[in-house]
Amino acid sequence: MSIIKFDREHIWHPYTSATNPLPVFPVKRTEGVKIILEDGTELIDGMASWWCAIHGYNHPVLREALIAQAETMPHVMFGGLTHDPAVELARKLVEISPEPLQHVFLADSGSVSVEVAIKMAIQFWYAMGQPEKNRLMTIRNGYHGDTIGCMSVCDPVNGMHSMFISVLPEHIFAEAPQCGFEAGCTDDDFADFKAKIEANAHELAAVILEPIVQGAGGMRFYSPEYLKRVRAACDEHNVLLICDEIATGFGRAGTMFASEMAGISPDIMCVGKAITGGTMTLAATLATGKVAQGISAKGGVFMHGPTFMGNPLACAVANASIDLLLKSNWKERIAEITELLCSGLAPCSRSGVVEDVRCLGAIGVVELKKPVDMESIQREFVKRGVWVRPFGKLVYVMPPYVISNLELEALTSAICEVVSLQR
Repeated sequence: MSIIKFDREHIWHPYTSATNPLPVFPVKRTEGVKIILEDGTELIDGMASWWCAIHGYNHPVLREALIAQAETMPHVMFGGLTHDPAVELARKLVEISPEPLQHVFLADSGSVSVEVAIKMAIQFWYAMGQPEKNRLMTIRNGYHGDTIGCMSVCDPVNGMHSMFISVLPEHIFAEAPQCGFEAGCTDDDFADFKAKIEANAHELAAVILEPIVQGAGGMRFYSPEYLKRVRAACDEHNVLLICDEIATGFGRAGTMFASEMAGISPDIMCVGKAITGGTMTLAATLATGKVAQGISAKGGVFMHGPTFMGNPLACAVANASIDLLLKSNWKERIAEITELLCSGLAPCSRSGVVEDVRCLGAIGVVELKKPVDMESIQREFVKRGVWVRPFGKLVYVMPPYVISNLELEALTSAICEVVSLQR
């Protein structure tokens, strides 16, 4: 039986039907920024493997770190034990993150790191003798993952999880920011958030949001001034702030972490995706001393412990990936990518089917007026030698930082061509 036939009959791919799945393309290998299919077709990857392969594929430094660690200790439980790769990674994360974030909880996926953050916030207030502060507030058009706690703070209307509303905890949703990235944030822009945090602060454990860039909820960019106001409101009303930097961390939006654009620091921060350069699954939740000490008051322990927490293979690769990033001219490169994405995608704005074209950091978005047909648009991209995975009305790219200018031009040209075919 061919792999395609077996795949179609037995494997359930993400966000697709088990009985009538979208077509898949069999991959033989990956190298640099290329996905090489079984038939020899080479595709320039515009998605960085769902936003994580910032150094491209099969990078020799990451591969060597993985092999070296596998020879000594592929895995060991993290309960009651520790090891150099985990300690080194925690040290690096503390050094590059905002100064108040001093405590690192290692998890095995982005969704788990968000679940950990939510539990940290609730347990903090429980330890503080305020168990009634057990709800969350967020902004609409957000996305934080597919597990139960994460789903409860994803957009309940525009998100993918509306069918689960009856079993999800009920949280508070403010209107999505309407002030764009280049705009300021007026009192009117912030009125809904302000009113809701004032009315609900007595029962709020935390505000959780994606700083500056709302990812899978719509690829929206909002004003840093809005985030600055959120931080001030949380401080004023005694509510913790959780920043979900899983998509934006490690330079994607142009700064190491997107919250830096607003000059703020969260109480809890989630990172993942690019942390290992797309080589291993790993994530982390960072917390301030205030949060860690509060939870641990009177002998309290944080009630979470993934089996593969602190996996040495993943930690070793993460250390190598972060070192690669820090040793590169990543800020200059991402600024160059921004410029090329803006100029390369600009022709799309002349199409009558396009609602908006926007870029920030190494993120380029073409928003159409109506949803695409995934099967047909995917084939058009593959025919042009690029891998772009749209969703809904959004055709977007988050390429590896190591993509060449010529490869990036080929990517944006293919997008403009395929968009022009939409009706």
